[in-house]
Amino acid sequence: MIYEVLDERFTTGLCDKGDRQLEVLYEGCRWAEGPLYVPAGRYLLWSDIPNDRLLRWDETTGEVGVLRSPAGFPNGNALDREGRLITCEQGNRRVTRTEHDGSLTVIAERFGGKRLNSPNDATVRSTDGSIYFSDPDYGILSDYEGNRAESEIGARNVYRVDPASGEVHLAADGFEAPNGLVFSPDETRLYVSDSRAGLIRVFDVHEDGSLTGGDVFASNPGHRFDNIRLDDAGRVWAAALTDGVHCYDPDGTLLGRVHVPQTVANIRFGGARRNRLFIAATTTIYSLMTSVTGLPPLPSRQPARRP
Repeated sequence: MIYEVLDERFTTGLCDKGDRQLEVLYEGCRWAEGPLYVPAGRYLLWSDIPNDRLLRWDETTGEVGVLRSPAGFPNGNALDREGRLITCEQGNRRVTRTEHDGSLTVIAERFGGKRLNSPNDATVRSTDGSIYFSDPDYGILSDYEGNRAESEIGARNVYRVDPASGEVHLAADGFEAPNGLVFSPDETRLYVSDSRAGLIRVFDVHEDGSLTGGDVFASNPGHRFDNIRLDDAGRVWAAALTDGVHCYDPDGTLLGRVHVPQTVANIRFGGARRNRLFIAATTTIYSLMTSVTGLPPLPSRQPARRP
């Protein structure tokens, strides 16, 4: 059984329906990362970092092709409010946007005049289109997933790109290695995984986009977290590397795990009904049809309005 139930809430409506085994969509990556489902085209994009390429799987035909290579040793991917691709390029140490005509626009590459380390993952706020991204150091540690270099900033932070000015602002610091980040359904909170610390932290998001707080939402002793996603009920799904995929209730309770044969780096809900969990695990892209529905894509989210 691929499911490990730790709380009865994981059984009712979660793993009592849906697939009982993982479906293999593609094999042949070196380190699969950054899956992104694009509803308008019914396809999945993902990064194969060491092979320096972006790949695409067509849901209607099952065919896989190369979208871009070289691609700057890409990692996390997201869509903005206009359906344009946002990519964290570890090798080029920048965040880019792919325009509708295929050209690239650099969104962020420096903070305080210094080069970023190696942007890892990004998420977009629906209210104003601001982009939040994590900047650990994985892409500058060696030439395997980027280009070996010294950190100019000397820290590993989360940043926010102002949608009006394009300025890069420090959003949160104090991380060992910030990684995945995702908003709560109402966008009043931002969850950020700190991989080396084995933690998921949660921040309050204010009207101006600033963050406060940073309390520990979940810890994973002996393992690490990578990417995280939320379903539309606010449950937190986390890629826990060698420990499969974790599912947490909004109150922080670990409800259960999905066991995966390989090390899990990244996950994403998608498919026509957003109930298909795509899993990027080492060399392979897996799929799991579930009874859980992921958050709707931008710009259809309706975040909470503060008085």
